[in-house]
Amino acid sequence: MPEKKVLKDIFKHQHIFTQYVRDPENSPIPEDIEPRRMSIYADLVYRNIESFIANSFPVLRQVIDDGEWQKILRGFVKKHISKTPYFPKLPLEFLNYLEREQDEIELPAFCIELAHYEWIEISLSFNPKEISFENVDRNGDLLKGIPALSSLIEPLVYQWPVHKISSDFIPKEKPKQPTYLLVYRDQHYEIGFIELNKIAAKLIEELQKKSNRTGEQIFLQMADQLKHPDPNIVVQGGSEVMQNFKNRDIILGVKDD
Repeated sequence: MPEKKVLKDIFKHQHIFTQYVRDPENSPIPEDIEPRRMSIYADLVYRNIESFIANSFPVLRQVIDDGEWQKILRGFVKKHISKTPYFPKLPLEFLNYLEREQDEIELPAFCIELAHYEWIEISLSFNPKEISFENVDRNGDLLKGIPALSSLIEPLVYQWPVHKISSDFIPKEKPKQPTYLLVYRDQHYEIGFIELNKIAAKLIEELQKKSNRTGEQIFLQMADQLKHPDPNIVVQGGSEVMQNFKNRDIILGVKDD
């Protein structure tokens, strides 16, 4: 048999096999495989994917009832074409599916932001970067020195309070004010988050610019922008924010180069 014909037959067989695994209710069973075995295999594939996604998005799973969740996951397995072969990135593929393809049910308005928030936690936990204290003075003065910001952080802005959502708290209306969060990974590989007020959010923004200004210079500029009558209050408040960040490995210390 010609090689091209063999390859064509293999491809056809694989296509029939994978189509059944993805959509067993609407696809033919491969002729040379016992239907019972094929059904078991398709069910195992679906359950493995569903379990992994549910564990990756635990809060999202809580706030969607069982029937609708199964519809979403069936649609994901059936329709989505993944861009990566790496299993740890499957949650990102699911997030992309929710954002661009999912039409099985009408999701609550906050679900996309909630899913994104949970994905950020996953992505930081799998990030291969390590926290490095090289050229950092851990005991340096955060006001007089240049604060060294960790690279393992993600500042986020959401329209919904995603960090508060649970089966016991499902918001019905979008708040008037956005929610500012910072997700981070510390030196012990623990993932955490902190809700940011205006000063803390502005501090992170300024530190990410890598402008080589001291902590005190940053807060004095903030006080000027806010037209605060007593800049020292802003500096003192900022100092407390930076110390809190340092305790969480968000700020590592001051630059020592």
